[in-house]
Amino acid sequence: MSLLSRTHILGGFPLIYFTCACACDATLINAFHHQTSPVPTSLPFPVPARIRILRRCNIFLTDSASNFRIPQLQQHYDLVAARPTDERTLQQACQSLDVDIISLDLTTRFETHFKFPMLGTAIARGIKIEICYSQGILSNDPAAKRNVISNAVQLIRVTRGRGLIFSSEANTALGIRAPSDIINLASVWGLGTEKGKDGLTKEPRSVVEFAHLKRQSFKGIVDIVHGGEKPAHETKDKAAQKGKANKNQNGKRPGETLDSIPTHETKAEKPISKRQQAKNKKAKVQEAGQEQQQTV
Repeated sequence: MSLLSRTHILGGFPLIYFTCACACDATLINAFHHQTSPVPTSLPFPVPARIRILRRCNIFLTDSASNFRIPQLQQHYDLVAARPTDERTLQQACQSLDVDIISLDLTTRFETHFKFPMLGTAIARGIKIEICYSQGILSNDPAAKRNVISNAVQLIRVTRGRGLIFSSEANTALGIRAPSDIINLASVWGLGTEKGKDGLTKEPRSVVEFAHLKRQSFKGIVDIVHGGEKPAHETKDKAAQKGKANKNQNGKRPGETLDSIPTHETKAEKPISKRQQAKNKKAKVQEAGQEQQQTV
């Protein structure tokens, strides 16, 4: 999964093609807290067939008492992410807000250390913790790079590598890396290879599917994937092939034989029931008695 800025996407900058070349199968177009999606439904340039375009909204949490109208935002966006600015808003996002992703600004220095009970509550609710790596690579500020590395190492240590997803948050193509490079970068920060691979495959897919289930399914529990109906074109093709197979070389259908007629259409006599057999036997006995009386 790759997270791209809305400004460059709408400007026609072909970052989507670069993410496709980097073996990414999903691209998030990022927008910031609009009640209606500012990302158009049809993008102004062709999109590769293998890329799935998702729309995401970032909410900056500056006051824990604010009403962010998350249910209304979920109707316009595929994913809703929260970006806390302090410990109080981070606790609110982990415990009560109905968001899909918690995205932290790792370039800043946090006042307190991350705590496992707080982040563990969010992970247990199905919320993923996002680590954006591009600022740690391309930032011109040495302090920002240092903060990204220290915060990422602390998040990996506190969460034990669970519930983490990696995104680029890139403004240019130089900020996007291939999956193998991201796994190597995460291993330098202290995350194992398997956990790093899950952060690019399993965890992003689970958050996308869970968000889709909450929005499209019945009460967020039951979703009808396929009812088992056969497509109409398949049934027509089979009927046409069956009709062609029944024709002989002259183009005519052969005459029906006894073997080709179904058993329910044959005119064979039905077996006589025991009750009918008793009636027939009684009738024969009565006829024999009448004949004997006539002879006498």
